[in-house]
Parts: sequence; C-alpha cells; structure tokens
Amino acid sequence: MRAHLLIAAAIAISGAVITGQGQPKSCDRDCLIGIAEQYLDALAAKDSKRLPLANPRYTENGQRLKLGDGLWNSITARGSYKLHVADAIAGQVVSFATMRENGTPLIVAVRLKVEKERITEIETIVARSENGAKGLEGMGQPREAFSRLTPPTERMTRPDLVRTANMYFSGMQLNDGKGKYPFADDCNRIENGAQTTNAAGRAGQARPDPKTATGYSAMWSCREQFESGLIHFVSRIRDRRYVVVDHERGLVVAFAFFDHDAGPSRTFQTPSGRSVTGGPVQPWTWMIAELFKVEGGLLHEIEAILERVPYGMPSGWSTWEDGMSDKIQWVR
Repeated sequence: MRAHLLIAAAIAISGAVITGQGQPKSCDRDCLIGIAEQYLDALAAKDSKRLPLANPRYTENGQRLKLGDGLWNSITARGSYKLHVADAIAGQVVSFATMRENGTPLIVAVRLKVEKERITEIETIVARSENGAKGLEGMGQPREAFSRLTPPTERMTRPDLVRTANMYFSGMQLNDGKGKYPFADDCNRIENGAQTTNAAGRAGQARPDPKTATGYSAMWSCREQFESGLIHFVSRIRDRRYVVVDHERGLVVAFAFFDHDAGPSRTFQTPSGRSVTGGPVQPWTWMIAELFKVEGGLLHEIEAILERVPYGMPSGWSTWEDGMSDKIQWVR
C-alpha cells in the first residue's frame, strides 16, 4: 500500500498548483538571458550597482544575505561555461555557470526572478568543486539537447513536463527498483561536471552487474541505476521547487534537497531480494539545482549542480512545512 501511495504521489499534481498559467511577463526569453548575463558580469566585477534591481531578496546556499555579501566578497572572475534556462511565463531564469573565487574554479546555479525588467529575487547555490568546474569547462559548451527546440506538434504541456521531472525524484526516493522510470535510452546525467551515468570505467575495471552489485555504478545507464534499487539510501527528496519551465525546448529546472538520514534507509532489499547495507554513515544533505530535458514523456539529458549542506537545512524560500515536504511546488 505504501509503495502504491508513493508512486501515485510521483505523478500527481494538485489543480491548485498547476492552474492559472498566466501570461508572459514583459521580459521575454532573450531579455531574461540578457539580465542573467548582466548579473554574472556584475558579480564578477563585485558591482551590484550595474544591475536593474527592485530591492531584491538574496540568498546564498540557503542563507539570506545582503546583496554584495558572501560570494560577492571573494569572486574574482567569470569562467568559460554557462547554461541559461529562461521562463518568460514565470518571469524567471536559472543560470549554471563556472566562476573563479580568488582564482579557484567553482560552479554556481543562480535563479533570478524578474518583474518589469528588474530583479526582485536572487537565489544562488555555490558548489565549491574545483574539479567539477574544470569538468564543465572541459566540455566546452552545454549539450546540444538543452538548446534544441522540440517540434511544435510534440511539445508537452508545462504541467506534464513537471510531472515527468518529478517522477525522477519520487522514483529515487522510493527506489525499490520496481517503479515507473521515464528514462529514454539516450538518458545521460552530469553532476558537478562529472558524468554519473554511462561513464567509462578505469583501465581494467569490469562493469558491475546491477543484479549482484552492492552499490550503484556510474557505468550504468539511468534506468539500470534506478532498477537496481541501490539508491535507496537517499531517504527523502524535499522542498521540490519547480522554478523554470521552457516549454518550447522541453526543459525543467528544479531546486531541491536530497536527505541521507544514515539510519534505517541504509539497510534495504534489492529487487532480487538481497539485503544490502550502504550509503552515508552520518546524516547530511545535498542542496541541488537540477535540469531535465524532457521529450515524448521521457527524460533524456540531466544536469545537476550540488553542494553538501547540514542535514535538514532549509532553502530560505519555503515555509518549514513545505521545506520538509516532498510535494511538488510550482514556483512563480
């Protein structure tokens, strides 16, 4: 019964969340991306006076700060990688980008809310992963799928795009290996610049068998990882805020938290009936910005920026109740 309820929750969105799509704001996609570029330039220059501001609320890794504090003190330059996802309906844009902090490469995910061409909200995740930043820059540019338009006759509705993306989170949270996992055959995931699916093994390394392994492998496909049931130690995926949807390109960006309780979730049964114990031995949380490419009801490309934070940490944008919930939150 519990499994059935969780699977149902994975595909359900209340009418109150998805109704009232609204009309595009005055700032279209090009305008939003232009403001995002302006923001990254101003950040690199440590000069917020360059920005069109409307008394914005600013958070950095979940902490509310005065604009100009935190990363604005230590940043020294922009990097070479950038990926913008804009939503003119919601008036929001999310940027994944590499930067330099006192010369050291890092990654940021920045959400801007724009009203009347002025910034009213700024939410930043700073992932201090030097190797991750170098990995993204080594790619040269984002994957082509993120800029490719979905043919008009094949475009999914905004709610259906979010439903499909949410099945990823709910499937991982339940992770009994028996769920409905909407992965395309070409699905690939990159996290902090590292390929975490379909990865090549080290020289001489054998590809683990999902049916006998005791931990999931980056050498497996998206589907194999989920069907192995070996991601069970992710005990909760909460504060699922769907902040940007690009309907024309089939893109969805979510901000969320992945909790590891280091308790009962560490011991579980795989789909084949084996008992396995694994995962973190201390409670902690990933703070995540995750981008999904969705076409034909399936997940194709996934890209995530993530930073380890204290267990149970809030985002600074939700109520405590919503922050602890795994329900869909449609952010406007």
